[in-house]
Amino acid sequence: MKKLGIGLVQYSPVWEKPTESIELINKMIEQTDLKNISLLIFPEMSLTGFTMHSKDFAEELDGVSFIYFMQLAKKLRKHIFAGIIERDEKTIYNSLIHFDERGLVRIRYRKIHPFSYTREEKFFRSGNQPCITQIDKISFGLSICYDLRFPELYRLYAKQRTDILINIANWPDDRLFHWDVLLRARAIENQSYMIGVNRTGNDPFLKYSGHSAVVSPFGNVLAQSSKNEILTVEINIDEVSRIRNKLPFLNDIKLI
Repeated sequence: MKKLGIGLVQYSPVWEKPTESIELINKMIEQTDLKNISLLIFPEMSLTGFTMHSKDFAEELDGVSFIYFMQLAKKLRKHIFAGIIERDEKTIYNSLIHFDERGLVRIRYRKIHPFSYTREEKFFRSGNQPCITQIDKISFGLSICYDLRFPELYRLYAKQRTDILINIANWPDDRLFHWDVLLRARAIENQSYMIGVNRTGNDPFLKYSGHSAVVSPFGNVLAQSSKNEILTVEINIDEVSRIRNKLPFLNDIKLI
């Protein structure tokens, strides 16, 4: 049985104050037993909240967020998925960065679907590449917040038989029901684990209640939280192949 310990870091980032958000995260880590955890996953724009002040907080490798998560991954000897406002020369992206256990950047996923309802596309360039990363031969398909509404992205991951689908988000209360349903739908239709990590608290515009969750390849919610905590979950990766072999729905896909 192949198992993986995952920590879903759910908290309320201090609005546009990365150093204060770092202090909150450090306290949470000190108070949590991470002994059996291999991967920590943080919400979208982990240290700032969902700000459109992209030029003020965009970072390259020497930025506050990059340095913090590099050092944290190396210190804890754990993989980290974190949300960072990333600058690549003159272009700014809403990105999910995979830091490996040595503190190195393994892969960068750039949000493919900017949230036009808030004019996100005016402040961030859209990514154009799905990203699959690996930890101990376990594959992860990456996504950010609004991407969750577009099943085509996850179908691309399923076609490559990805084990776990990840979504990091700032998903507000007034559409939280959609979040819960879509996480389960993405898991069921792709027969993958679906892990969603959302934030709590308030920003100047919206309220958030978390509901970070781990959903099984059969669509069962294995764990979910609405409070500030690192929700720790151990999942059995063999369950993915078991469900896919028992119910080989993915073999019958016909793209019309």
